[in-house]
Amino acid sequence: MYTAKGQLDRDALIRQYSPLVRRLAHHMMAKLPPSVQVDDLIQVGLIGLSEALTRFEASQGVQFETFATQRIRGAMIDELRENDWMSRGSRKSQKEIEGALRRLEHKLGHSPTESEIAAELGMTLADYQSLLNKVRGTQLVYLEDMAAGEGEDSFLDRHVVDSDSDPMQLLRNQRLRQSLVDAIKVLPEREQYIMSMYYENDMNLKEIAAVLGVTESRVCQLHSQSIARLRSKMRAH
Repeated sequence: MYTAKGQLDRDALIRQYSPLVRRLAHHMMAKLPPSVQVDDLIQVGLIGLSEALTRFEASQGVQFETFATQRIRGAMIDELRENDWMSRGSRKSQKEIEGALRRLEHKLGHSPTESEIAAELGMTLADYQSLLNKVRGTQLVYLEDMAAGEGEDSFLDRHVVDSDSDPMQLLRNQRLRQSLVDAIKVLPEREQYIMSMYYENDMNLKEIAAVLGVTESRVCQLHSQSIARLRSKMRAH
């Protein structure tokens, strides 16, 4: 979309892709605590969109929407990191869950069940499931960039991002990508379905719950647990 002088019409493009920013923000909110405001994410996402318009080069062979999506997500994640939105208690709980998963996988030789994880943590199944709801969002800065863009294979072909790294360079890291692919393949079947529906098919938690015939809260628990499994396995590589 260009002006009469042959230049990119930034205002028109921002209006065109604003719905993308809102969609990404609401999709991200499903994994964040209530203290995070969606309007704040949208505002930061619009800044990311503006930066994408400035930096985009069609000669790179990447579709603009794919490039913009990376920039928008990156801006939102950077904002969340900068504002330290996750409490120390939640971080501690997430690390305890990951530690329990690593110990059990080493001891059992397979992915532990929820009941086994709860027992390892010394709590009831109900308390463990409640904890999974509370720690949602800790996974965001590690795995949010797994969603596939146009022209890419699937979310399995994406991987963890680091705040100090170049996302495009990281996407070329075959060993890291393969580690994530391998980790996802050994998730329990239901958790694989959830990851696929959420990241690959861009479904929200409510839609996934309807497909699986469970509550939205239950999907949130399983999603948090699957991310904890992935992080535990990725740390081993």
